[in-house]
Amino acid sequence: MADTFAAGISSRPYADHHPQQLSQLLRTLSLNAGPKVSLRDLAIAMEDRSFGAFLVVFALPNLIPLPPGATFVLGLPLVFVAWQMFASSRSRIWLPRRMGDYAFDNATFFIFVNRILPWLQRAETVIKPRGWFLSGRLAERLIGLLALVLAIVIFLPIPFGNWLPAFALAVIGFAHMERDGIGLVAGALIGVTAIAIAATVVAAAGAFLVFLI
Repeated sequence: MADTFAAGISSRPYADHHPQQLSQLLRTLSLNAGPKVSLRDLAIAMEDRSFGAFLVVFALPNLIPLPPGATFVLGLPLVFVAWQMFASSRSRIWLPRRMGDYAFDNATFFIFVNRILPWLQRAETVIKPRGWFLSGRLAERLIGLLALVLAIVIFLPIPFGNWLPAFALAVIGFAHMERDGIGLVAGALIGVTAIAIAATVVAAAGAFLVFLI
């Protein structure tokens, strides 16, 4: 059923200014999927918006308090997604077989979707299709480069350095999914600020170590 659903999604042009909203798409995916929903099903359903979708999926866990070292694990998938967005010629994310085969019960997925629907629908009133002037491949690579730098910042063991970059990636990913050029610019500005703060922290730590020596 996922193939049938994907066929319906792929029939819409990339430049569609009114793509199906994420809340609607996730609900439709759950209703049309079998007993299991895999990461590959999600990637197929999202089509050319899969990069943004997976940025959101892997950025959100970094927004909650985590034990030391957790960002080392959670940052790797973000580096993987952002690198593809920057360097790959594909229009959607490629997943290794083992990662793509990872699946969860559709019943659990359906409950999860229904729980986050109110939040998604509120977010969709703010981030919505508008000003989609960043649809070219060059723009996609530039967004991917910024996402890659932010993912590396999250990956590095910088004290309190992961929240703002993760928030920026979540905004960028969501704006990319919803075809919101203005939201992408806002996410990019947050991202540049996060990188500047992280660089300042690293420079200050380096200067302090030099002073101690």
